[in-house]
Amino acid sequence: MNLEQQIEKISSFEHLELLANQIVEGFISGMHKSPFHGFSAEFAEHKIYNPGESTKHIDWKLYAKTDRLYTKRYEEETNLRCHLILDNSSSMHYPKLKENQPFYESKIGFSVLASAVLMNLLKKQRDAVGLSVYSDTYEYYSPEKGSERHHRMILNKLEEVLSQNKTTRKTDTVTFLHQIAENIHRRSMVILFTDMFQNEDNDKIFKALQHLKHNKHKVVVFHVYDEKTELNFNFDNTPRKFIDVESGEEINLFAENTQESYQKVVQEYFKTIEATCMQYQIRYVPVSVGENFEKILLTYLVEKQKFG
Repeated sequence: MNLEQQIEKISSFEHLELLANQIVEGFISGMHKSPFHGFSAEFAEHKIYNPGESTKHIDWKLYAKTDRLYTKRYEEETNLRCHLILDNSSSMHYPKLKENQPFYESKIGFSVLASAVLMNLLKKQRDAVGLSVYSDTYEYYSPEKGSERHHRMILNKLEEVLSQNKTTRKTDTVTFLHQIAENIHRRSMVILFTDMFQNEDNDKIFKALQHLKHNKHKVVVFHVYDEKTELNFNFDNTPRKFIDVESGEEINLFAENTQESYQKVVQEYFKTIEATCMQYQIRYVPVSVGENFEKILLTYLVEKQKFG
């Protein structure tokens, strides 16, 4: 069963943890039948054997099946620290959802569910997770820990983000990424969910992203957007009023008349972000709301393999 079917099957549940768990279970099950099978053995109770380690805990049965060496992992082991960062500004609460629409079809809902999915995977691998949430204030910070109580606390915070009133909140990405960078003391994988809408110039944003890399952190940016309207500017050809959800600024126009020039500007912006992230050795992954979570989970697994 693919991920879209998994989501459809359980879309009647609003409970974040259950939804995240179902997506991860579907993903792991799919990986057993895919070229990524080598990763799947590592999930709950194994890690890849590194030459020089004691051979005492090698799982020889698994070696017979996979022809690769894995050692059994024990409860107290924490291999990785991961800090999730969530942009909770007003622009992330787009598109505005209709009454019966699932929460994960807005940028913030998609990012919250993706965060919960990654947390579920981190928990299965007994890794530590922390969370920062920002908008025009640094709304929440929790350091990386691996306990069940800590996971529950972060999940509660994510659910709270979904239920908040959508007041006008600007983005102050630069200020808070610098503050978050100062808060993460031990080497971690840092994963940011943002729509990259901000009033600061690009250089300041990239300096803040670069700051996240201090202490040899690995940084992954998931650039979340709505493909139909934000990338393709695909609206019917009636006069519309477009309102900036962060500044309140308004403009009236026919979408069709500006679609081509809009698309060029947006595509250039995406290319600039991608090129600069590559220059700073930051992993940049554009993800459209409504995509399945496979891209996010595979990115995490590949980056974890490189983390070392």
